[in-house]
Amino acid sequence: MAYLDNVKVGKDPSVATDFLPDAEREAEENRKRQKLKDEWVGAQERLKNESLEVTYSYWDGSGHRRSIVISKGFEIRKFIEMVRQSLVPEFPELRGVSTENLMYVKEDLIIPHHYSFYDLISTKARGKSGPLFHFDVHDDIRLTNDIRVEKDESHPGKIVERRWFERNKHIFPASRWEVYDPKKKWDRYTIHGSEVRGKNAEGDAEAAKVKLLKKRNQRLRLLDASRITESATFQRG
Repeated sequence: MAYLDNVKVGKDPSVATDFLPDAEREAEENRKRQKLKDEWVGAQERLKNESLEVTYSYWDGSGHRRSIVISKGFEIRKFIEMVRQSLVPEFPELRGVSTENLMYVKEDLIIPHHYSFYDLISTKARGKSGPLFHFDVHDDIRLTNDIRVEKDESHPGKIVERRWFERNKHIFPASRWEVYDPKKKWDRYTIHGSEVRGKNAEGDAEAAKVKLLKKRNQRLRLLDASRITESATFQRG
C-alpha cells in the first residue's frame, strides 16, 4: 500500500482532451477572434473615410446637375445638408428649407436620411431603375464635358423638397418614387414601367433591339406595299 501511495498518475497522451475546458486555450482563441474583429473594423473605417464624388441633380421640376465630394461613411442627412449649403447661393429659396424637408431620391427610391453611402455600397443595393451604389453618371454624359447637362440616359440622385414631391407625386417622375426598403428586391430595372436593365441586361438589350428592328421592318413592308398599290392605281388611271 505504501508503494501505491508514492505512485504518480499522469495523463495518457493518446487520449483526446481538446474537448475539455482549457482556460489558456480559450483565452488565446478569444485574443485571435478579437484581433480579426479589430482588423475588420479598421478596414471598414478606412473604407468609410475614402472620398466619393457624387453627381446629383437638384430637382424642382427640371434638373440642375452638380457634383460634390464626400466620404463614403456620410449619412444621407449630412450629404443633403452639404448640398443645400452649396446650392443656397444659386437657389436662395433653399435658405429657409431644413435638411429634414429635403429628400434624396436615387433610382426612383427615396433614401431615408439615416442610411449612409457606405451602407448602399457595401450591400450593393439596387433601385427600381438602376444600382444604388453607383454615384457617377453614364459615359454619354461625360462626353459632353459638362455634368450640368441633364440627359434622360443618366440617373444621378435627385435632391427634392418634400413639398414639391407632395404636390407632384401623381405626376411622372415623382409618381414612381417610393421609400427604399432593403428587404425589397429589384431584379430588373425599369423606366416608365418598361424593363430596361437587370441581371440579364445584355440579353434584354439585345432582345429589345431585335424587337425594334422587326417593328421597323414591318412598317417598311407596309409602306412599300402602299406605294406599290398607289403606283398601280396611278398607272391604271
